[in-house]
Amino acid sequence: MRAAIHALKYDRLAPLARALGARLAVAIEQLAVEDAPKDMLVVAVPLHRGRLAERGFNQARSLATEALKVLRRRHPEWRLELSSRTLVRQRSTESQAGLTPRQRRLNLRGAFFVSDSEAVRGRHILLVDDIYTTGATARACSRILIEAGAASVRVATLARAQRRVPLPVREGRSFIKLETPSSTIH
Repeated sequence: MRAAIHALKYDRLAPLARALGARLAVAIEQLAVEDAPKDMLVVAVPLHRGRLAERGFNQARSLATEALKVLRRRHPEWRLELSSRTLVRQRSTESQAGLTPRQRRLNLRGAFFVSDSEAVRGRHILLVDDIYTTGATARACSRILIEAGAASVRVATLARAQRRVPLPVREGRSFIKLETPSSTIH
């Protein structure tokens, strides 16, 4: 999964979005089990305009678009509306890769704003991103959406980063890798 997300994001292999979006759709379907609202505004984590120009596309938006195509076929009763520019990244931020959880939170402080509060007021939001690492991006976006009047925010990601957990050194190993599901809802 890591290689596929990396290829989509950094190698600009946009056609991968269709297959990865279908996997994300499976994760979003799990919301039905959790009694999530069937009427939600879908918001992709935005890129800053400079990063968007550099990359040529927003991978989170591409994933959301492809996931919604699948979900609309499988669940025509769901009313999932993809937002175009409700959430905006107003300033460029340093890449989150390699930052500590604290650095990630500071990096994102003040980075997002809601361009149209009326579009989110009273609505249930499904926030979509490619990967959930520490949750800093999801928390920053969710906080801004709730402050703008959203009724709730659910987060769907294609993958969750694996964490290394320090353990007592045994047989030359000081860390183990914890496996997590590929696609997750938080």
